Amino acid sequence: MNTMDAQPLYDLAPVAWLLGMGVLLALGPLFWVWRRHVGEGAGRRLQALTVLTLFLTFDLTLFGAFTRLSDSGLGCPDWPGCYGNASPVGARHEIAMAQAAQPTGPVTHGKAWVEMVHRYLATSVGFLILVLAAATWVVRRRERMAPRGNHARALSAWWPAATLVWVCLQGAFGALTVTWRLYPAIVTLHLLGAMVLLALLCIQAVRYGQAAQSRMPVPLAPGLRALLWFTAGALALQIALGGWVSTNYAVLACTQFPTCQDSWWPPMNFSQGFEIWRELGTASHGAPIEFAALTAIHYVHRLMAYAVFALIGLLAWQLLRQAPALRAQAHWLIGLALLQLATGLGNVLLGWPLVAALLHTGGAAALAVVLTWTLCESRRAQATVPARRAAGLAAGKVVEP
Repeated sequence: MNTMDAQPLYDLAPVAWLLGMGVLLALGPLFWVWRRHVGEGAGRRLQALTVLTLFLTFDLTLFGAFTRLSDSGLGCPDWPGCYGNASPVGARHEIAMAQAAQPTGPVTHGKAWVEMVHRYLATSVGFLILVLAAATWVVRRRERMAPRGNHARALSAWWPAATLVWVCLQGAFGALTVTWRLYPAIVTLHLLGAMVLLALLCIQAVRYGQAAQSRMPVPLAPGLRALLWFTAGALALQIALGGWVSTNYAVLACTQFPTCQDSWWPPMNFSQGFEIWRELGTASHGAPIEFAALTAIHYVHRLMAYAVFALIGLLAWQLLRQAPALRAQAHWLIGLALLQLATGLGNVLLGWPLVAALLHTGGAAALAVVLTWTLCESRRAQATVPARRAAGLAAGKVVEP
């Protein structure tokens, strides 16, 4: 499209407007936290703001999935503005020209608004994380000069500082997603970066809650703790595979279940399917990607899903047996695993409907948060503690050695 080709990929002129919009949107959550927790300690307010930022980041992750699934990722083909403007309103002439050339996209008025709203929301979350980092440094400085009170203390300032650095990296990947024309590797890394951001905020929220309630992590038997870590690692790999499926539009390579293309092992091209550094829809040599490669991408994700589903089920069962204090986390794991199964089947059998696809992404993000929550609320029991005593401690009971 000539309009897109002539448009510079990076145009920093609207940066100030974009930042201003992000700050304006972030003022609402900040004011709500301040009013709701007026008169409480700084630690309590930081805890509330961290939880709210986690919630808004989860929402942003879902909206990012909607942006991708609705093919709105190039709704504004430059960054950070839209044809050098702060909003699609100023770019309506350029968008109209692009839409006239290609009525179904990638640039339309609706898609431009979806893309820019995603950028506004991302900027507001970034500003909230900046406020968290700055406020934590201030509170920690005050705490060094005051005795410890009854309120939740601020965490180590390095946690929110690391989160701030990470959200800046996420912004950079968001820019590359647009300017590199939806490279599958960049889009998948952007999705994984969102999961890491959720995990970082979840860790901080849990630590604040533990400090506020003087709650210690639940000791788990070494084998159960290892299973928890292994399941988290398997989920991370599965999310990466799921992102690779979605960004390569390989969901509909198999439209049957449990077989694929009337076979338990359909024709697959693994080397081309998992060729990482290439443009969307093409192999590294520039030829269109083979359908067998898309099948390989889809089927590997499906096979890994069986393993992850079994691991989550085993983990939840063991948590219910050995750690009643983590019963809530076990129930969340079971419910989310079933949601993932239902939405995964819906994507395959119903032709990848938008609602099922969004719920599938949301379920994956929620599983990442719940597993991070479980890891933070538990610790490895000392090897010298008998298994029966560790189980009693997990249940909140005193068991004589």
